Amino acid sequence: MHTEINVEDPDGFYAKLIELHEGLSVDESLKVNAKLILMMANEIGDRSTLDQMLAYLRDESRKSRGSADNVRCS
Repeated sequence: MHTEINVEDPDGFYAKLIELHEGLSVDESLKVNAKLILMMANEIGDRSTLDQMLAYLRDESRKSRGSADNVRCS
């Protein structure tokens, strides 16, 4: 599992991702994200890798849950 950037032209990809959502409602955008996730999971294919990714994201979400409380604006 890669946690470092491993995408050719990541800024270009991010711009395309944002462009994909332009003009969509929140509901439409969530559906597009869900479809994209499933397509990427299908492309990866390896269940062990997918399980590692899910566990990693769950752990990261739990760690960051309280981090907003510690952010100070100056």
